[in-house]
Amino acid sequence: MILVDKTQAHSHSPQASHHHHEDPTSEANEATHSHVHSEESLRSIVNRLSRIEGHIRGVKTMVQESRPCPDVLVQIAAVRGALNRVARIILDEHLTECVARATEAGNIEVEIAELKAALDRFLD
Repeated sequence: MILVDKTQAHSHSPQASHHHHEDPTSEANEATHSHVHSEESLRSIVNRLSRIEGHIRGVKTMVQESRPCPDVLVQIAAVRGALNRVARIILDEHLTECVARATEAGNIEVEIAELKAALDRFLD
């Protein structure tokens, strides 16, 4: 397992960065909250996102080549499905690892509040 430093506390990849504009207390929460994920898990998520990135470039090319709209829409649906699968993996890992760790540490209320805020933005 690796420990992600607190500047990347809510990051599931070293390159990702999240900014919390809606919650002024999030900075205080980030200072005390870190995520620990296995290298295998991080690698799997990053690989999936890389494939999605390539797929999106393919959709962009289809649009530039004036491919039929139904074909483009099918590919957009495929990208959306792939993103949803990545989100489910991240949520599952969060529930099994981070929430369990917060329960043990006695700060489950903070973890649940952060999860609710993230789900509100995700489901918008």
